[in-house]
Amino acid sequence: MAIIAPTITAGDPHEYREQIERVQHFAKHLHIDLMDGVFTSNKSIATENVWWPEAIIVDIHLMFQEPQTQLEALIKLKPRMVIIHAESDCDITEFALKLNESDIKCGIAVFPDTSIESISNYLSTIQQVLIFSGNLGHQGGSKANLGLLKKVAQIQECSPFLEVAWDGGVTKENITTIALNGVDIINVGGYIHGAPDAALAYSSLDALLP
Repeated sequence: MAIIAPTITAGDPHEYREQIERVQHFAKHLHIDLMDGVFTSNKSIATENVWWPEAIIVDIHLMFQEPQTQLEALIKLKPRMVIIHAESDCDITEFALKLNESDIKCGIAVFPDTSIESISNYLSTIQQVLIFSGNLGHQGGSKANLGLLKKVAQIQECSPFLEVAWDGGVTKENITTIALNGVDIINVGGYIHGAPDAALAYSSLDALLP
């Protein structure tokens, strides 16, 4: 069954704390975006300043041009997973192995135009593929491109045991479709944080999961 992971996308420590506090009482799983201002137009808080409530499972989505510069700090944080972009400048196999040695999983995010075939050589060393349909470096404002769901079958054909995640444009109108197509983790930012009642927005989405 798919799960919902509220997304944290913050440019400063105050905004970061506000977003954590908004979701910490109902979220079991968080997706934290970190941005370098190079790979993305926006820059987030530093990796060293990231924190989260102890009981919550955390994946970190690293939108950095050179992810390896953050490897040591990420290992110290001990998230469940670190997700880097296929389009970044990184030895993905080496990065994944270093994380795995520290009992941290590694995922690869792919832009809409990046094919699953182009990352096939890495699929034996990673644990997740994230299908990215969002507005890079921003929370909210994107529309989910459901045509990208065809990538789920391509991922499963290459490696049936890989976790599949989705990021971008999730709403009450499309979350059931996303889940039914085999997505395991559905990351949601704007729909939750932009709602008058974040907990209600989360529960309304959760109720639509098959």
